[in-house]
Amino acid sequence: MNLHDRINAFSKLGNVLHRFILQHEQDLDQAQTADQYFSLLSNGIQKAYHHNNWFTEANVLYSIRSWAKLLNENSLNEWLNHYTIKEKPPKSVAVIMAGNIPLVGFHDFLCVLITGHRILIKESSNDNVLLKTLCDILFKIEPRFEHLIRFTNEQLKNYDAVIATGSNNTARYFEYYFSKYPHVIRKNRNSVAVLRGNESLETLEALSDDIFRYYGLGCRNVSKLYVPEDYDFNLFFNAIYKWHPVIHEHKYANNYDYNKAVYLMSEYDILDNGFLVLKQDPQLSSPIASLNYEYYNNKEQLKAKITHLSEDIQCVVSEGFITSEIPFGETQSPGLSAYADDLDTVEFLLTI
Repeated sequence: MNLHDRINAFSKLGNVLHRFILQHEQDLDQAQTADQYFSLLSNGIQKAYHHNNWFTEANVLYSIRSWAKLLNENSLNEWLNHYTIKEKPPKSVAVIMAGNIPLVGFHDFLCVLITGHRILIKESSNDNVLLKTLCDILFKIEPRFEHLIRFTNEQLKNYDAVIATGSNNTARYFEYYFSKYPHVIRKNRNSVAVLRGNESLETLEALSDDIFRYYGLGCRNVSKLYVPEDYDFNLFFNAIYKWHPVIHEHKYANNYDYNKAVYLMSEYDILDNGFLVLKQDPQLSSPIASLNYEYYNNKEQLKAKITHLSEDIQCVVSEGFITSEIPFGETQSPGLSAYADDLDTVEFLLTI
């Protein structure tokens, strides 16, 4: 396959995902649509939820919808036009994937294959259904991919390069274990939002999507707020209320009850609206169903602090604060060139 063939195959996959999403949005009967791929996707979504209850239908559909928007010929060409991709013998790239949110490893999967390499996939046990489902569809679209994709649950063998995502502890192990190979190793990161205190209700409603989408499990989810001194949280709580049904999800509710109890027993001062606990805390990472916040009184000092913490921060959500900021409500809609940890995966793959 050449680059054109690969782009064409992923564009067709995107079209399948787009039509599947339309079926759900228009509540069409699957028999009426008669698409050979839809039963694969429907079964995959159900199986993924039974395996991991964080992967609700709504969360999986959101992920599929996001990829349906990106996997088209125009977007793929615009993304890849920034690189010089020459056809050469493929290398085998081992990819150790995270599993915190649905299809979190798909971008690495796409990068490896679109650059002409083979991929050896070690999935997370939390997300070991959906990617295989998309591969089954991709094989039907372009059978030549079958020889380029392998899954394994065993020790990784026979590979030329590594892309691995894990915790800070596993990242140290990865750095040591894969030191002899070209590699990209990613660690824990969190996302923050900087508020000025004069945000509109609509802006804060958009921020609530950055906080609650995927239950806050992603590295692009906002886990901490920086707010000006004497910030009034009433408007914030009013804006995020649209997400209050999340408390009826038992796994989320269990985390809410547990973390709230821990904070109360530890005599922390908290703010609570019945489905989210806010705690004043300098840490970037916050547990599920809770959100850390920190006051600031000097914009330039806050910029310096965030710059100092840049290796631990995935996204900064703000408006007119820094050049690399993400608009409110868009953290979980990254483009193809939004690389995790700001490490250009395609550039790496073109050098191996």
